[in-house]
Amino acid sequence: MRYFANPSSQKVRDAMSVGLLDFIDTPLQRNLREPGVEWCADNGCFSSGYPGDAAWLAWLTKQASRPDAALCVFAVAPDVVGDAEATLARSKPWLPVIRGLGFTPAFVGQDGQEHLPVPWESFDVLFIGGSTEWKLGPEARKLIAEAQQLGKYVHMGRVNTKGRLQYALSLGCDSVDGTFLKYGPDVNLPRLLRWLLEIGAYDAR
Repeated sequence: MRYFANPSSQKVRDAMSVGLLDFIDTPLQRNLREPGVEWCADNGCFSSGYPGDAAWLAWLTKQASRPDAALCVFAVAPDVVGDAEATLARSKPWLPVIRGLGFTPAFVGQDGQEHLPVPWESFDVLFIGGSTEWKLGPEARKLIAEAQQLGKYVHMGRVNTKGRLQYALSLGCDSVDGTFLKYGPDVNLPRLLRWLLEIGAYDAR
């Protein structure tokens, strides 16, 4: 199972360079990606870092022209945190745009998605977002299982503890991300790498 992280220090970037971690990028992050590191393009909606549709599209288009574009595992369509209905309306038009740029489109599952149609044919990656209660609840588990039956890649956001890592791995998630390394990265990096090793995340890649 992959762990996408912020490149918060040189030691973190070194861990990315040797394949222990992957890189999560957003429009406002502005950190240089290390050569050869696999990455994902998030949209910044969760952290109020979404720059608006035009700026987001310009950023993603620029990324598509970079030499490491082929190393992007997925790109996340704009979403609305905790609101499945609003996310569906906002994301659906962008999914073919993301694919047209050469990226693998990701759709974010949010609270209430179990009551709405899922545009499975339009994306290849299910990104589990939403509130903590929904993310860890039975509705998200059912959505993950359905995605896996359809052969979709599954990613879970906001995974910052060993327990949450273990939970995501137990559900068969292909990758996770978190901000655990954003604060005190050189202190927390050894802890995170130890957790990933102890739960067998590297064996599940």
